[in-house]
Amino acid sequence: MRVGIIGSGNIGATVARLLVAAGHEVAIANSRGPESLADLVAELGDRAHAATVEDAAGFGGMVLVAVPLHAHDDLPPAPFAGRIVIDANNYYPGRDGAIDALEAGTTTSSELLAAHLPDAHVVKAFNTMYYVTLGAEGRPQAPRAERLTLFVAGDDPEATARVAALIEELGFAAVVTGPLAEGGRRQQPGTPVYNRPMTPAEAEAALAGDTGGA
Repeated sequence: MRVGIIGSGNIGATVARLLVAAGHEVAIANSRGPESLADLVAELGDRAHAATVEDAAGFGGMVLVAVPLHAHDDLPPAPFAGRIVIDANNYYPGRDGAIDALEAGTTTSSELLAAHLPDAHVVKAFNTMYYVTLGAEGRPQAPRAERLTLFVAGDDPEATARVAALIEELGFAAVVTGPLAEGGRRQQPGTPVYNRPMTPAEAEAALAGDTGGA
C-alpha cells in the first residue's frame, strides 16, 4: 500500500518507520520542504521518499496527518479529496493557542480537520500513544488480546475499518471509539485512554467507564 505522511515529527516519523518495516511505500512531507527530510528518508530506505505536502497527500489512498493542530489550516484541501485521512493531531492550547470552539467543547480537533478537508474521509487514530511506545511495542505475531490498543474514530465505516485493519497489521489492537464527534472526544488528552498503554480488554473497560465528556 502507498501512504502519504504529512509531518515528520515524533509521530509522523515513527509511523513511517512502522509502515516501511511492514512493506508499505511512504511519501513523507513537512512544512520545511523535501530537502529537510534527507536524513530521515535515508534511514527509511528504498520504500520511502521525500515529497511536497501536495504530492504526499496525493501519493496513495491513505494519508496520515501529524502536524500541530494550529497548522491544519495551512493544508491545501484539494489533494486530500477522496483520500482516507488519518488524523493523529491533538489539541494543546499551550502550543496551538486557545481555539474557542474547542475550549467551549462544541467541536473536536478531528471535526475541525474534517471541516477543512470536506472531501476527505477523516479517521482519528495514532494520537493516543506515546511515540516511543508506538515505535517499540507493535507485535504482529502476538494474539490480539495481548497487544496494546490504538483507538479509532470516524464517520465513514469503510474508512474506519481500513484504518483499523492497518493498525492490526502493524501489531496493535484497534478499538473503535465511535464517530468523530463522540469518538474523537473520547481520545482527547486528559481522557481515560490517552497515553495509557492498555490491552483491548482494558481499553473496553476504560471506555465503558468514560461518559464521553471533556
